Amino acid sequence: MDYLIGIDVGTTSTKAVLYNTDGEIFGYANKLYPLIQDNPDMAEEDPDVIFDASVEALKEVTAKADPKEGKILGVSWSTQQHSLVGMDADYKPTTRAITWADNRSEKVASRMAKDGSGLELYKRTGLPTHPMGVVYKLLWIKEQHPDTYKKTQYWVGLKEYLLYRYFGQLKEETNMASTTGLFNIHTMDWDEESMKLTGITRDQLPELVDTTYQMKGLHPEIAKKIGFSADTPFIMGGTDGALSEIGLGAINKGEVAVTIGTSGAVRTFVDKPQIDPKGRIYCYPVMQGKWIIGGPVNNGGIVFRWVRDNLFAPEKEQAKKEGKDPYDLLTEIASKVPAGSDGLIFHPFLGGERAPIWDGNARASYFGLTRQHNRSHMVRAALEGIVYNLYTVELALKEAMEPTAILAAGGFARSPLWRQMLADIFEEPVTIPEAFESGCLGAMVIAQISLGLADDLSVVKKFIGKMNTYEPNPETFGNYREIMPIYIRLGRKLQTEYNSIAEYQRKRAPKE
Repeated sequence: MDYLIGIDVGTTSTKAVLYNTDGEIFGYANKLYPLIQDNPDMAEEDPDVIFDASVEALKEVTAKADPKEGKILGVSWSTQQHSLVGMDADYKPTTRAITWADNRSEKVASRMAKDGSGLELYKRTGLPTHPMGVVYKLLWIKEQHPDTYKKTQYWVGLKEYLLYRYFGQLKEETNMASTTGLFNIHTMDWDEESMKLTGITRDQLPELVDTTYQMKGLHPEIAKKIGFSADTPFIMGGTDGALSEIGLGAINKGEVAVTIGTSGAVRTFVDKPQIDPKGRIYCYPVMQGKWIIGGPVNNGGIVFRWVRDNLFAPEKEQAKKEGKDPYDLLTEIASKVPAGSDGLIFHPFLGGERAPIWDGNARASYFGLTRQHNRSHMVRAALEGIVYNLYTVELALKEAMEPTAILAAGGFARSPLWRQMLADIFEEPVTIPEAFESGCLGAMVIAQISLGLADDLSVVKKFIGKMNTYEPNPETFGNYREIMPIYIRLGRKLQTEYNSIAEYQRKRAPKE
């Protein structure tokens, strides 16, 4: 019995899962780290802290492997998208990791949205016009931090930086590269026009490789610290979005994956590039014959955390004292409120928003408050608002394809309330696989293909295990059917004021 490790480098933590080659789990590790937010638009991380977290996660799960049973055949990576790290000529960071959630390039993205150049870039690269994109971050750094721009020799993402620390090589797989806005999805190479726009050259970017590419030559001291052979290959893997889709088993056309972690997404695989004329959904290559289209949202579980910390702080502390999960307590409170929260609507845009509105200045709001509403309504409305927003992403996706099945995963999937809410708001059956950590599982599947243990992605079906399906409740979804048009119309009206309130807030925010 040999082993494989899937590692998922997320926004708030790095997780690693130790599998045997039959997909059974033998070890799990989760290492947390902070998001640095010195002002409302900033969202950075220390790449060296994340490197240490990845080493510790690998070390912890490696210790669970029995060397008498077999060896570790490889480590495969799933990593957050849209991050940017600058490196100088000595390969030292010139920036922290600027994450997907960083909004400081909003004015650059807005300018390009207005003059049409953002849509043209989208047509070449599949990246919607939004400050999450590396291309917009680069332009912002060039304009606002010219000294940093000038002293930076290499521009990479977080995974590329981590792998450089492990191997001393700069390589990037095409799935991750396609999320930057610097990669042409038609030529499958770095985009000449985007490089010209940002003023960078091909020499400043990593070498492009495939999803199944194996990196070898691990630094011996790191291998020793982790506890496995320096010959152990690291398989490039892909983005957390694509690999979560694979780990859910949503690998066929029409199978839609809905995930809610810190952020969230609705996405599906297609067999060729599909560009939305309105630029509402992304389009990225994953591997031969597999393209992923969909829409990510900024505001998933992070909204629930905000509710917990700011509206239910006493309950949070009480739950801790009693050894209970505060989130379980909050969902229990929310379950006492009828579907639709008695007409209380929450637009969940605490951190701007990506799909489907692609507005970095979007702001959250409660609407419909009356004297009859209380905190219980507010927590349920927040949970419903997250799902309402995901549903509007699916509406855009339906214009490109016809869904045949909806599969869901993420931290929310532990909650029966959220599972049923998803089925009721989408008004479609929702299947929740019991498989653990879909991003790590998707990475492990890529490792199986890379190492010749599997022929294609269909092998994931035997690893997923039991599937639980939640049917829409006809007594409930009628409420949502009535309130969704209000949510959508209200969002359109509020969007006309997002720029104004965002500018007001920026004037009063701490300076960098």
